[in-house]
Amino acid sequence: MKRTRTSKAWMREHVNDTYVQLARKDGWRSRAAFKLLEIDDKDKLLKRGEVVVDLGATPGGWSQVATKRVGDGGMVIALDLLEMEPIHNVHFIQGDFREDEVLDQLEKHIGDRRVGLVMSDMAPNMSGVPLVDQARIMHLAELGLEFSRAHLKPEGAFLVKVFQGTDYETFLRQMRETFKTVVVRKPDASRDRSAELYLLGRTLR
Repeated sequence: MKRTRTSKAWMREHVNDTYVQLARKDGWRSRAAFKLLEIDDKDKLLKRGEVVVDLGATPGGWSQVATKRVGDGGMVIALDLLEMEPIHNVHFIQGDFREDEVLDQLEKHIGDRRVGLVMSDMAPNMSGVPLVDQARIMHLAELGLEFSRAHLKPEGAFLVKVFQGTDYETFLRQMRETFKTVVVRKPDASRDRSAELYLLGRTLR
């Protein structure tokens, strides 16, 4: 298939991206690792011995950061629709988070432990229709929030990627109804032209 000008421009930007180059140099699987590193340095989310759930984990940049910071005494459970190469001390479940059977697997692995951090970098397959894509993105965010309500320990946290647009304010209100504090994070590694933001909710109401 012939590449379009847009895809060529994206590839050129990607190859020249400082964070892409740093990720290769430092052994991170994706530039997204730097987003979590920056947020965690600021907000101290990943504590030693913590149980962490990583939704939308592939290729594994966030899981790499999480397992290094929670240590061997902690646990990272990662989930994605796509396959992911193994990472030490990360239990990976391949499947669609929207399906009950996959959710059951995830809950079975958590068992009776309470989760310290749920992080969601999930994104749907994009259709190119903004209203449709935004609705799908917010649906995934809402599912992540619902999961967090059920499994977080009282002082736990939920970090989720969202895009400003339709239903953003509604979701923000749901976050504020669920958590005592909710803040917006836009890490330096998030491209300026990207509309993505990260919402961080802490301590269940």
